[in-house]
Amino acid sequence: QVQLVESGGGLVQAGGSLSLSCAASGLTFSSYAMGWFRQAPGEERELVAMINWSGDNTYYADSVKGRFTVSRDNAKNTVYLQMSSLKPEDTAVYYCAAGSYHNDVRSFGAWGQGTKVTVSS
Repeated sequence: QVQLVESGGGLVQAGGSLSLSCAASGLTFSSYAMGWFRQAPGEERELVAMINWSGDNTYYADSVKGRFTVSRDNAKNTVYLQMSSLKPEDTAVYYCAAGSYHNDVRSFGAWGQGTKVTVSS
């Protein structure tokens, strides 16, 4: 079955950096767009960044543009999210997902279990 496993979350001070990884199995990874979403307590899940199947196209939410970078390695079935200049408002559970290259949570049908990122002020 499809499995997406995130890693790399943790506690970091404001201004610091973290790198998240998501290893995929059970699907033809290179056929899917990949997205990184986040959900803070009491908030809706929001799209942070996504990358198309080849890596040629990327999208970023305005709130993270210039600070986060999404990339993928199709040979390793892995998608990455490099986060820098982190702010306390970036605190959330971060999820990776596989689906179609659309800014819509409903376009992504496979989800990881999430990894928690906490940014202290």
